[in-house]
Amino acid sequence: MGLFRTFALILVAVLPCFLGFGCASATATNGAGPAMSSNKSSVQSTNSVSANAAKGATIPIDPNGPADTVRLFYKDLRERKFREAIFLTNIRPAIEGLTDMELKEFQVDFEAIAGIVPPEIQINGEIVSGDRATVTVNLPDPETEENKVQSIKLRRENDVWTILSTDETAEKNLRRERTNYFYQLRIQTHENEARKMLDRIIKAEMVYSLQNEKNYADIPVLVEAGLVPDDAKSADSTGYNYAVTLSTDKKKYTATATPAEYGKSGRLSFVTTLDAKGTAHLNSKINNGGKTMSN
Repeated sequence: MGLFRTFALILVAVLPCFLGFGCASATATNGAGPAMSSNKSSVQSTNSVSANAAKGATIPIDPNGPADTVRLFYKDLRERKFREAIFLTNIRPAIEGLTDMELKEFQVDFEAIAGIVPPEIQINGEIVSGDRATVTVNLPDPETEENKVQSIKLRRENDVWTILSTDETAEKNLRRERTNYFYQLRIQTHENEARKMLDRIIKAEMVYSLQNEKNYADIPVLVEAGLVPDDAKSADSTGYNYAVTLSTDKKKYTATATPAEYGKSGRLSFVTTLDAKGTAHLNSKINNGGKTMSN
């Protein structure tokens, strides 16, 4: 599933540029172009944080300004101050009511993201227009993991800059769902990833069968062959248990994905079966009580 697999998992909703929420690629020379102009003033505040003080920045940063908010967000995230980091985004309503114990349920997901935040975030541009702002930064691309200049949108409310991690529709939804938002998002993400994992298993079985006299294999063998990631062996990072059941002659198989905790890590159960022509078909069922689907 890669570095940003299942939420990557929840926090990607808070990491706008990592998975594209509210972000767009920005053009820059060699990944670090000149500072972007601002219509508020081309003169930086005398109290600005210098580029040396804010390591990685290529522009002066005003304290409590948009760029400083972005800098602090990634600093908190890297230091595992997850609540503080999320409070700097418009996803804040979804976490305000969570206790420390409830927040800890997402610890594995948060740690996965925090671990890939670079020690220094290169902030290379800021545009402010009224109560809206755009800050450009160098961040790892979610697919290639190579640095890429991307844009982060912010909104000023009561003189406080907030990172826009979700679009307007999603923001309305999270304000309505509040603490349930993270849980619902996790379920949706796990279910989407379950589909992707089963698709990988289908492709892996095709490759394996071509190399092994049309015989299929179970998950441990597919993982050992490098055809399926280790995530398929455990529900720890995916929220789903995966299994492949082989026919006696290994000429057919059934692949399933079942929520590790029904209603918490997922609601849909999935099954992939082969038809008479050997074509795989994926089916899902939501009211299966977390039980493994059969063909």
